Amino acid sequence: MNEFSLKNKIFERAFALGFSACGITPVKEVDADCRLHFDKWLQKGKEARMQYMRNYKDKRFDPRLLVENARSVLVVALNYYPKVLRNPAEPYISYYAYGEDYHGVVKDKLRQLWKAITEHHPSNNEARVFTDSAPLLERYWAWKAGLGWIGKNTNLIIPGKGSFFFLGEIVTTLVVDTYDSPKKNHCGSCIRCLNACPTGALEGPKRLNARKCISYLTIEHRGEIPVEQAVLLGNRVYGCDTCQAVCPWNRFAMPTAVAAFHPTPSLLSLKKDDFKALSREDYNRIFAHSAVKRAKYEGLLRTIQYLKD
Repeated sequence: MNEFSLKNKIFERAFALGFSACGITPVKEVDADCRLHFDKWLQKGKEARMQYMRNYKDKRFDPRLLVENARSVLVVALNYYPKVLRNPAEPYISYYAYGEDYHGVVKDKLRQLWKAITEHHPSNNEARVFTDSAPLLERYWAWKAGLGWIGKNTNLIIPGKGSFFFLGEIVTTLVVDTYDSPKKNHCGSCIRCLNACPTGALEGPKRLNARKCISYLTIEHRGEIPVEQAVLLGNRVYGCDTCQAVCPWNRFAMPTAVAAFHPTPSLLSLKKDDFKALSREDYNRIFAHSAVKRAKYEGLLRTIQYLKD
């Protein structure tokens, strides 16, 4: 089997596993412009209290330090756009947290994909699978692998499909004959995401200040939310999605076929009074397998207190 047919087999299996996009790019050190942009972002403290963003910078800039002798990065996208939406009048939960925690779901599919690759192409190739679980610049590699482009809202936008996708990667020593090329940016002059950001966290195209970002403040941030952002939360209790909701490319968003990402009745039915009376037992039961656990019970209660009566 030649390498080109192997690539076709990889894509065929990826789509059979439910991935919506797939691409492969050779491993190289991250482009100088990207490294400079990332360094400036950190120098200005725009990562807020996500100190882990400062760790393992050498590996962030070169995946060959994650997998010895790596030659390729295979990138996939898995759709999470909900089949059913919560009542918009009730407290808001980001779409990505409607179903099961994506880390396990995406990694399981990546492992199945790698198993299929090794069955079709027996060799001594090494690989590691990742999904938001290592110092890897995921959106950068998705762009390099031709899945889409990084929009002004800093999300990866897949042409004709939008941005409601989880990304996953296989960093491997495997070599294929043909690689994919980066896609051109098609945001054009549109600045809807910048204008719509409730707190002005998008301070310019691809310039996200996490210290103002509602997603950061309601999920990653520990401690009280600064008053200047707290008054702008509206009915959001976990995440935001505004910069995606207004993006014209998301008019192409289609409901996910991944059963694990379908919301449970208990999550869909949660009302404001339920949130305000939320016990630890309720939290553990309703969000047992959800990414909402990232905020922890105390963090969720902290945000719930800002809900208006």
